[in-house]
Formats: sequence, structure tokens, C-alpha cells
Amino acid sequence: MPDTTICAVATPPGRGGIGVIRVSGPTTASLIETVVGPLPSARRASFRRFAGDDGVAIDEGLVLWFPGPHSFTGEDVAELHGHGGPVVMDRLLQRLLGLGAELASPGEFSQRAYSNGRIDLTRAEAIADLIEAGSESAARAAVRSLQGEFAQTVERLVRRLTDLRVHLEAGIDFADEPLEGLALDGVVQRIEAIAAEVAETRRAAGRGQRLQEGLTVVIAGRPNAGKSSLLNALAGRDAAIVTALAGTTRDVLDTYLHIDGLPLRVLDTAGLRQGGDVVEQEGVRRARQAMREADRILLVTDDTAPALAADDSEITDLQAELPASVPVTTVVNKIDLSGRTPGVANDGFAVSALTGDGMAALREHLRASLGEDDTEAVFIARRRHLQSLDAGAAAIDEALEAAHAGAGEELVAESLGEAQRALGEITGAVTPEDLLGRIFSTFCIGK
Repeated sequence: MPDTTICAVATPPGRGGIGVIRVSGPTTASLIETVVGPLPSARRASFRRFAGDDGVAIDEGLVLWFPGPHSFTGEDVAELHGHGGPVVMDRLLQRLLGLGAELASPGEFSQRAYSNGRIDLTRAEAIADLIEAGSESAARAAVRSLQGEFAQTVERLVRRLTDLRVHLEAGIDFADEPLEGLALDGVVQRIEAIAAEVAETRRAAGRGQRLQEGLTVVIAGRPNAGKSSLLNALAGRDAAIVTALAGTTRDVLDTYLHIDGLPLRVLDTAGLRQGGDVVEQEGVRRARQAMREADRILLVTDDTAPALAADDSEITDLQAELPASVPVTTVVNKIDLSGRTPGVANDGFAVSALTGDGMAALREHLRASLGEDDTEAVFIARRRHLQSLDAGAAAIDEALEAAHAGAGEELVAESLGEAQRALGEITGAVTPEDLLGRIFSTFCIGK
């Protein structure tokens, strides 16, 4: 348990009807008694005056007292609910600091809750993700993680890995005695079942990560196809410079926007073509790099271009230049000039970025790509969770290969142990100290 007492304003900066200061640590009781008098009953709000060091009232409001270990942090915790003016909050905070409390660092309350066993890492991160949620779907997913669904799923996987390792290592330790459940077929089936559950967890976590961080979409195509106009139409504002000159966009333009509350990161890129000056060639290189790292590519073509009007060969040629691992949505643009009917075209969408025709269907397509239509089984996730799940899946695949090859229980058990350690990093069962610093430094002060 830390030997310091921390305090911080837990409400947003600025003026408001109510401001909350949170205090946690071993001297919380004495600090609060100095400011408000005798402690109120546990978990019952009590109206008090908040006295300064000269005995004159700084403010008045409610006091809440949560004796440890039955508190958020597991320590003695108190909250002072006063008026939400910044001057009042600062005076009250300075009063507590003058009595020996220390100003909390970002996420320190949550980190103490984790260190004291009140929450695991996924629940701690879900607190921050719920605060930062940019959509109703992301908020629902964060609540599911906060309630422990993600942690319970991971812990179930770890238990299954542990049980299988126990059987395998028992066979190693007692090789001369027959043990049940160690037949090769049984081991392979159990590993395959665990692998399937890890894969399903990875899919759900991937959807949750996209709900929280947004889908990264790259707009690509030939010069002057209307890529920047499409970005402006999606954003609903002039996010990119648009001219009739081919090659206006020479670098990657990064824009964040929302579609019905769902986050979307859109990258407008330089037109794909051979030749050009040194600056344009560098823009094309960056465009190709962005496409390799995207979640989806919007391949924009000009419906007035002769090649497209003739036989759609431009689309075929462009698709050959795209990374095979990234899904592609074809967008046929400038239908206001070609006369094409808005809607599905070439397994994509026919739109006019200028007039907005067909844009509603494209927005709905991007919304569906975010997983909005399938969020009931989703829990919020971060990139580190996905990395740990990928590492666990790779180790399980190694165990499966070793079992099929008859490499022996030692190698199978070792690979399962690697998978167990990778998954343990998600909940904090196995956690390097530097990882804790990176996680909690992103939290709000006062949380």
C-alpha cells in the first residue's frame, strides 16, 4: 500500500454547478477531519463547511467517506463536493496540499485500485475508454469491459491453457506411470478448441478497438479523380484543397471525423501515377505506405475518364496496385457529369462528391465496416490487447505444430506457457512495470 495520500480535482476544468475533489491514502481521515470536522457515516453524504487554515469557510457542500478496503482504490477515500468554480476548487485543493497531501498524477487513483487488487487492467482501461467514448456503441462496449466481460473471457482462456499444461507436465514428471487424458488426439483437439476461442476473442476485440479508435480509411486513386472532394464530402467541410489541377494533393492529409457518432480516420493521398517530379514521387510513395497500413481503401475513379467509360479497365489496373491484404471499396465519382445513376456500381458505389448524390449509401457502408451492426458481443479493446492476443495465438499455433509433429510434451507445454504469459499481460496477471506507466499516464487527473 502506498504511504502517501493523494488528491485531485475529479471534475473537468472550468465553471460548473458542482466540483468534486477526491482524496485517497492513509492520512485521508485526518485531512478531511481538519477541513470539515468529524467524519460522516461511511457512504452517506453529509453537508459540511470546508474550512481554510484560518478557520474561515472556503466553501460548503457534501462530504462522502469511503473507508478502505471497501472503496474504489482499496484505501481510505473521501470526496468533497463543492461549487464548481475554478477559484473555489483551487483554494480547496491548496488547503489539502498544505495539510500534507500530494497532487495525484494522471490515472493514479485507478493505478492504486489496480495495485490493491480492486480492478484488473482491462477494467482500469475500460474506465478511461468509457470517459473517452466517442459513440454510443463505444460506450456500450466499454461498459461491458468495465463489468468484466473481457477479463472473464481472457481468464477462461488462461485457465484452459493452465489445465492442459498441468496434464502435459504431469506426463513429463511421471513418464513411467500411465496418466489419463494425454493421448495425442485429445491434446490436439484441446489445443484446437483453445485456438478457435482465441481467434473469436481476437475478432471481438478488433471490432472493439475500431469502435474506440476508429477505422483508418485511405482514399486512393489516379490524379484528379476527386479524392479530395470525396474527403470534403465525408467531412462535411473543406478539409482538403480542391482544384482542377491534377496532383494538387502531394502529401497524406490526415482527418478525423465521425459518421453518426462513430469515429473515422480518413487519409487523403497523392494521385497514383508514374513519373512526376521528386515531390510528387515522394507523395505517391507515402500513399502506398498509408494503403498498406489501412483498415480499408476507398478506390476513387473518375466516371468521365475514357478508360472507365469504355470497359472499366482503369479500376482493374488500379486494383492491381493495391495491397492484397486490405479490403477495398470502389467509389465511382463525378456521376453528376457522366449521368450515371447513384447506387451500387462495379461492386462499389457511384457518387458525386460535388452534389452529394450516393454519399448516404457510402456513409452507411463505412458505418457497417466499423462493426456497428454487430456490437452485442464486442468489448472495448486497445492495440496492446490485440498484440497480446496475436502473440498468444502464434504460440498456440506453435504448440499445435509441435503436437502434430510428435515433438514431445516439453515443447508443447513450453509453447502453451508462452501463450499463457501473452494472454496474462492483458489483465495484468503478467505485467512489466513500464507497461503500467504507459497505460495509466493516458488517464485523466483525478481518475
